[in-house]
Amino acid sequence: MSLDNLRTLYQQVILEHYKKPRHRGRTQPVDRQQRGHNPSCGDTIDLTIALGTNEQGETIIQDIQFEGEGCAIAMASADLMADALRGQPVSQALKMVEQFQAMMKGQFEFPHELRKLNVMQGVAQFPVRIKCATLAWHTLRAALQQDQALVNGFVSNEEEQEC
Repeated sequence: MSLDNLRTLYQQVILEHYKKPRHRGRTQPVDRQQRGHNPSCGDTIDLTIALGTNEQGETIIQDIQFEGEGCAIAMASADLMADALRGQPVSQALKMVEQFQAMMKGQFEFPHELRKLNVMQGVAQFPVRIKCATLAWHTLRAALQQDQALVNGFVSNEEEQEC
């Protein structure tokens, strides 16, 4: 596949997840909630997570939903993230946050079963947009690392270094 065809495919996937998100809304119950904000361009996200336990006794993400406003990249990234993380152990989800950030720096690529996440690699060509792509992931990490169920206030990815 040519580079132009690949870019077109990536743009189509991003627009599809932006226009018809599969995970927009709020989970029931809400076991974790976190708001995220990207001051650089005004993207906001309100992430809710329903937790459960798998057969091995690990805490898993049963459901993950988001609400918010922002550019196509920020909203598509949140939807793709939710797709990839449903049913995953929290420990794996936190590892995937690190992998996503490494991917944005050109240091990682997701394997075949998670290849849809790789569409966000194209964003790395535009450093100012990286914060848009990583907002949901940054917010997820904050939500999962909290000891309390509900967190008031926003986390910001402004301190995040550009790739």
